[in-house]
Amino acid sequence: MQKRPLGNTGILVSEIAFGGVEIGLPYGIGVNDETDMLPEKDAIRLLRAAVEKGFNFFDTARMYGVSEERMGKAFKYIRQNVVLASKCRHFRKADGSLPVDAVIREMIRQSIRESLEALQTDYLDLYMLHQADLEILDRAVIADEMLKLKETGVVRAIGVSTYKTEETKKAIVSDVWNVVQLPFNLLDQQQGSLFDLAAGWGVGIVVRSVLLKGLLSDRGTGLHEALQPVEQHIRRYKKLLENNESLPKTALKFALSFPQVSSVLVGIDREDYLLESLNAADGAYFNAGKLQLAKMLAYPDPEFLNLPYWDKMGWLK
Repeated sequence: MQKRPLGNTGILVSEIAFGGVEIGLPYGIGVNDETDMLPEKDAIRLLRAAVEKGFNFFDTARMYGVSEERMGKAFKYIRQNVVLASKCRHFRKADGSLPVDAVIREMIRQSIRESLEALQTDYLDLYMLHQADLEILDRAVIADEMLKLKETGVVRAIGVSTYKTEETKKAIVSDVWNVVQLPFNLLDQQQGSLFDLAAGWGVGIVVRSVLLKGLLSDRGTGLHEALQPVEQHIRRYKKLLENNESLPKTALKFALSFPQVSSVLVGIDREDYLLESLNAADGAYFNAGKLQLAKMLAYPDPEFLNLPYWDKMGWLK
């Protein structure tokens, strides 16, 4: 697998990043509880197999259940071969407000200590904020504390995970964050409008939700009645499929067709997902004509693509 620069950090990362949420907690359409997850020994075996096959970029978070612990066990003796990214605990209190500065500062310090211990390492290659909204991006103590971690060498680079384009833009032009992790896929292409801006500022882009929690796979059929317009739209992507390629492979190739993208996160909890991701990252991506067609096939109402709301409504069961 080819490597790409992670913005201006000097770090080279595999085009596909191993998303670690699925090996840490029940996640995704059709995954209901721990019985649907990989046992620890199988998860560790899968992580090591990924390294052997060319993956070097692994994404996890404090909030991903046992994901960090499993990566720590898998990479204990091969730490030098992997680029580890993790995310801080969420800051918001139960009422949705942010704590005072002193509490936030301690939360960041405690969270990084926990991550380092779980991952069995003394540094992280990339440390990110989880769900960085505008208020969080405006809070000076957060950026200051994250910059201190970078200055002391505890982390090599710092970044943010965003959801909305206005959050991404604010993070890019702040001249603080090295990397932005953002949602981007065939259905929801809104964040693509900021790719050139990120490249101009030297900010690395890590794409997540490339399969939209499995909708752009064989799980995107037989959906709830309320989601029938989405299911019908997904069928239109048959126009993009070539040489009997699957929809997930095509969706990955779409995201990898943008040179501004450093890496594309794929949630992996099965060997066939690992192999399919590897097979997609073959360097043969969309040409200009096919890329233009894909852009035209974006879902017309991206604001409706709100999976947390769908889950709340019971539409994903």
